[in-house]
Amino acid sequence: MFGLFKKKSEKEKLTKLYKKLKEQAYILSKTDRRESDRLEKEASDILEKLDVIDKNNAS
Repeated sequence: MFGLFKKKSEKEKLTKLYKKLKEQAYILSKTDRRESDRLEKEASDILEKLDVIDKNNAS
């Protein structure tokens, strides 16, 4: 409850978006392969951004 008004970090926002895109891609993989592949690509790009953030925080 105390974290209710806490702003989310960029990493938290990207992680949530990544999970959402992966779920949507999985659902679409059964009906629309092209759209599923597009969402997978977007998720992959977000994962690369997360890796950059992690590397910057580790330094």
